[in-house]
Amino acid sequence: MAEGLRERKKQETRIALSWAAVRLAVERGYGAVRIEDIAAEAGVSLRTFRNYFDSKADAIAAREVDRSLKIAEELRARPADEPLWVAIRAAIEAHFALGEEGHGSRRPPDEQWLKGIRLMMTEPALQGAIVLAYARVGEEMAAAIAERTGITGMYPRLVADVIGAARGVVMAEWMRADPPRSIADLLTEALDQIEAGLPVPE
Repeated sequence: MAEGLRERKKQETRIALSWAAVRLAVERGYGAVRIEDIAAEAGVSLRTFRNYFDSKADAIAAREVDRSLKIAEELRARPADEPLWVAIRAAIEAHFALGEEGHGSRRPPDEQWLKGIRLMMTEPALQGAIVLAYARVGEEMAAAIAERTGITGMYPRLVADVIGAARGVVMAEWMRADPPRSIADLLTEALDQIEAGLPVPE
C-alpha cells in the first residue's frame, strides 16, 4: 500500500509540473518561461523538477505522452477474445479526450486545452521533444499490438502508425473546427473511416 501511495504521489507531481509548464507557456510565451518558474508554479523545488524532466519541453510534452501511453496499457488490458480493431477503438476512446474527461458527455474543447495543444503543435522549440515523444508512443503501441496478435514484422508498426496518423489529423481538425467540435466525435468519425477501409466519400 505504501508503495502504491508513493507511486501515486510521484504521478501527481509529474502531472502538476506538466500542467504548470503548459499554463505558463500559454500565458507568457514559451521562450519567457524558465524551469524555475515551472517548479515554483507547481509548488516544488528546482531539484524536484529535474528529478522528473530534463527540460521544459519535456515537461510540456509529458501530459500528452502519459495520456497516449495509457492507450497502449488499455489495449493490453482488453479481453483477449476481443477483435483487434474493437479493442483498439475502446482503448483510444478511453484515453483520447482532451479537456473532456470526467464530464460524461461530448462537448466543445476547453479553451485552455486548445491553447496548450496549439502550443505543442506549433512552437518550433518544442518539436524535437514532441517527435521523440510520439516515437516512444508508436513503439509502445506496436509492441502492444504485437503482443495481442502474436504477429511480428511490419503489421504491428503499420497499425500503430495508422493510429498515430489518425490522431494527428483529428487534432489538427479539432483545432481549426468552427464552430468547435468535441474531439471524441472527430475521433469516432476517423476510426469509422479507417475501419471501413477509407472508401472515397460519395
